[in-house]
Amino acid sequence: MTMRLRVDTAARLLHFNGEAIPCAIGKGGACAASEKREGDGCTPRGIWPIRGALLRPGRVALTRAPLLPWRWTRANDGWSDSIDDPAYNRPILLPHPFSHEHLQREDAAYDIVIVLGHNDAPPQPGLGSAIFWHIWVADTVGLPKPTEGCIAISRADMDRILPALESSMAMEIQ
Repeated sequence: MTMRLRVDTAARLLHFNGEAIPCAIGKGGACAASEKREGDGCTPRGIWPIRGALLRPGRVALTRAPLLPWRWTRANDGWSDSIDDPAYNRPILLPHPFSHEHLQREDAAYDIVIVLGHNDAPPQPGLGSAIFWHIWVADTVGLPKPTEGCIAISRADMDRILPALESSMAMEIQ
């Protein structure tokens, strides 16, 4: 049986291995996956397989390799979020002629990215891209900022959880 992590979007808690961990969700709240649209800031409810991890060299130190597929990001790594791009909701190399996200950001949000299998088999343009589980960015008083639709947790919690993640796991967003 696949082990699941569960996100309670109303309580802003990620449940893993008997723990309830504070998390941030999209600035648009949570929505049914069938209602998810590109750019709406909504976190899609559903069960999303964990596809793998993207780690930023120089900002992440590993004592052992993760148990799920992973790779180091490079300065020219991006992720397409343009509904007109044939590579929509896929990793791309920069420069790229369509709208995209940089996977190496100024802030620490994408230092550790867990790629969730939302709208990826195959991607349907406009139904949401780059739904990741990543590190939250704090506001001026230290509280987590809402995301663009992703799930985000503190760096300390991510560092602790990452070694236990496996590709057989899924994240259930409720």
